[in-house]
Amino acid sequence: MNVLLTSVGRRSYLVDYFKNALPDGGKVIAANSESLTSGMISADKGYTVPRVDSEEYIPRILEICKLENVTLVVSLFDIDLPYLSEAKSQFTAAGINLVVSEPWVIDVSNDKWKTWQFLTSKNINTPRTFNELGAVIAELEAGTLSFPLIIKPRWGMGSLSIFKVDTRKDLEFFYEYGKRQIEQSYLSILSREEIAKAIVIQEFIAGKEFGLDIFNDLAGNHLQTIAKQKEAMRSGETDMATIVDDARLEQLGSTLASHFKHVGNMDVDVLENSKGELFVLEMNARFGGGYPFSHLAGADFPAALIAMALGKTPHLPAVEFGCTGVKSISLLKAPN
Repeated sequence: MNVLLTSVGRRSYLVDYFKNALPDGGKVIAANSESLTSGMISADKGYTVPRVDSEEYIPRILEICKLENVTLVVSLFDIDLPYLSEAKSQFTAAGINLVVSEPWVIDVSNDKWKTWQFLTSKNINTPRTFNELGAVIAELEAGTLSFPLIIKPRWGMGSLSIFKVDTRKDLEFFYEYGKRQIEQSYLSILSREEIAKAIVIQEFIAGKEFGLDIFNDLAGNHLQTIAKQKEAMRSGETDMATIVDDARLEQLGSTLASHFKHVGNMDVDVLENSKGELFVLEMNARFGGGYPFSHLAGADFPAALIAMALGKTPHLPAVEFGCTGVKSISLLKAPN
């Protein structure tokens, strides 16, 4: 059995996880728009592909699947999820398990304005979110909203264009500055149709931050939620975290899984305020940067995905509560 990881980028650790989980003779194939990345170097074979917004992208991915006898495809990047999801029927027709959720799930997960609307409609706590500067200023003047506030991309991931502001002057400046940054970055792929509303503004909630790995089967049924407390962050990703045993977080994971019926892993950020109330901050319908901490503690979602693709019942080992992981930097020698 061979697995294809799309938009593999720097996630060489996920390449290794899938390699370790595959039966003898199985290979991990990688696809990426840039050839010289750690994920491409670590894979058994790498293919440089067109950008995800190219008309040639999906045909090329399907061609690679055919060339390499791939039966399981896993996306590792928010930006190619919508394109793959829309083409899911083509993969199914070719006998390929595509670990990508339905288009509406991708849309709600990628769009922070729609995330707020959806969660609010389900009575799930989430920070108040605005997609118009005028609405924020009106509430500030009315005294129904106060600083500090968070400015971030409506569509995006990582730490690009995220600013904490404490004054109206900074609010107005970074709102416009963030839009200019987005126009000049890869995030413009998702934002180009509504670049005027490519920024959202959220109330700031101080407190503990947690990450959830919410794992569903290939039919969208919930299997397991693993929670971790984030101890340190770097460039928008978790740098140190501890696995926690918290029934509230596990129940929240189960609730979100029942609403989304997503496929595979969903990475969710959660805040706990000083009153002990939980707020869902944002989510990614894929493996996130926090999954390695779950894996270190004993989880093995790649093995579970492979088992399900082979028609077997996945084994979901218990994780080690209290396990703290710290990310490190390692170097790979690039091919000549």
